[in-house]
Amino acid sequence: MAHQELATQIARYAERDGIIDTPIARLALVRSGQSGEPVHMVQRPALCIIAQGGKRVLLGDAVIDYGPASYLVASLDLPITGAVTQASADAPYLCFCLYLDPALLSEIALTLPPLPAAEDGAGMTLHPMTPELIDAATRLTALLGDQATASLLAPLIERELLVRLMTGPGGGALRAIASGESRTGQIAQAIAWLKAHFREPFSGPHLAALAGMSLSSFHDHFRRATAMTPLQYQKQLRLQEARALMLAERLDAAEAGFRVGYDSPSQFSREYRRLFGAPPIRDIGRLKVMPQIAIAI
Repeated sequence: MAHQELATQIARYAERDGIIDTPIARLALVRSGQSGEPVHMVQRPALCIIAQGGKRVLLGDAVIDYGPASYLVASLDLPITGAVTQASADAPYLCFCLYLDPALLSEIALTLPPLPAAEDGAGMTLHPMTPELIDAATRLTALLGDQATASLLAPLIERELLVRLMTGPGGGALRAIASGESRTGQIAQAIAWLKAHFREPFSGPHLAALAGMSLSSFHDHFRRATAMTPLQYQKQLRLQEARALMLAERLDAAEAGFRVGYDSPSQFSREYRRLFGAPPIRDIGRLKVMPQIAIAI
């Protein structure tokens, strides 16, 4: 019943497929009337609750299948592949997505009891749904129909959701990242550098120094957090950006590859095909004919 109430609220304000930004800060709603092909995107830190339908997320070597029985938390910026697996015109995929505010997480972390030890682990985790989370998500979504009070109540419900996340299963990782006391928090610093400089070559020792770790420890913790190596992470950022450039600016493959840091057009085409399943010309042609494939959902 609780999920049905959330689904009703999402359906009311998400009338088209795709990600719908809302007037409430950091709240987005997602709808898809059909199961779809894999979508490649960089997932921002967020709480994701599926009210109806199902989704599969690929993160490096990890495969995450989830639906209304669980909630997903991304605590780092992660290049992922996602596909809606359960959806139809009569029962569309409906998802609540609250992007996490680092400043608010840090503020809340200071008010919580100290952790006995900082938690480390995957940057994307799945946990059993709780009545309290689904209730708060429903109340926050319902405020979209009450703009007069939304500016006053939405921040309170957002804080409630974050407190429940940080005190629930796996919440220690969020708290540790927010307070900067964990290895995963240190990995986040290296990820921030990679996102800002993904076009540039990098060295493992440089990233390890940014994270304040030895090289071997850095590689171990980076893979544990992201399910990929730093080089694989950089490649996904480069290829996703190149795909966006070819779509938005109509660049050819050679120019797009050069723009994102590739010196070799053949290497770019080879790695592009490995990630997206088709060479650049064929893939972009398919996206232009079926633009809904490119929607991040």
